[in-house]
Amino acid sequence: QVQLVESGGGLVQPGGSLRLSCAASGSIFSIYAMGWYRQAPGKQRELVAAITSGGSTNYADSVTGRFTVSRDNAKNTVYLQMNSLKPEDTAVYYCHAIATLFEGYSGMDYWGKGTLVTVSS
Repeated sequence: QVQLVESGGGLVQPGGSLRLSCAASGSIFSIYAMGWYRQAPGKQRELVAAITSGGSTNYADSVTGRFTVSRDNAKNTVYLQMNSLKPEDTAVYYCHAIATLFEGYSGMDYWGKGTLVTVSS
């Protein structure tokens, strides 16, 4: 099994910054991609940003230029630096990973429990 533990959420004023972290642990053979999704009240979960083991990144249009995803492969950790935060960024942010426990097996999806980010004055 793979466990994902997020940290770094909280309350921040509009225009402020936060940095989220997510560490993966368990009997992991390989992690292909890691990233962040978010879900605001009454809305569907959406992709925020993702990064592959090779460093390729993908961002939602709404966060491009404000958020940066990065990854430490040695630590199985992914980060999300969020700048110029807006009230509409308020959501529960979930860490996501596509990982495999055994060589030759297909990757599976794993999720963290989520961390709340509230942007409000």
